[in-house]
Amino acid sequence: MVSSNSLFNGSLLGASAQLSMPANHVIRPLEVTDFRKGYVECLENLTVVGDVTEQMFAESFEDMQRAGCYFVIVIEDLDSAKIVSSGTLVVEQKFIHMCGRVGHIEDVVVAKGQQGKRFGFAIIKQLMELATATGCYKSILDCSAENVPFYEKCGLENKGIQMAAYVPGTAHKL
Repeated sequence: MVSSNSLFNGSLLGASAQLSMPANHVIRPLEVTDFRKGYVECLENLTVVGDVTEQMFAESFEDMQRAGCYFVIVIEDLDSAKIVSSGTLVVEQKFIHMCGRVGHIEDVVVAKGQQGKRFGFAIIKQLMELATATGCYKSILDCSAENVPFYEKCGLENKGIQMAAYVPGTAHKL
């Protein structure tokens, strides 16, 4: 059972990102109730999501909450009660670098019609602050070539090539 509505303790969020939000917008941790605020629909602007039910969402939310290494943040438009942007930081514990931690930035998305409001920049800034707050010595982000200039403006550097292998029969083919 979910012990809290929020995925993680919101006190880890830096105040600077909230200050950059337009009126009636808030940046905050993902909440289990965000399913009904269009979180999944927002993600569909990034990739194929599939037919995620509210129960599936709640179960995954609980798993992420229990693991304690998932930090999904959203920007909510309070006027429409809709999620307009999101991003995820997954913190990986390592043995290298004196048992350090690496932050993996994933699933950065801004809903259609919401571009140009600097939501993507605010999400990246907040995820980088979360990486620092959780003790990460570096953060990694994979992106397509056309998104490199945006992420460079956010302070990230192009460091190489990503490789991937998909498991046959998995959901990546949705």
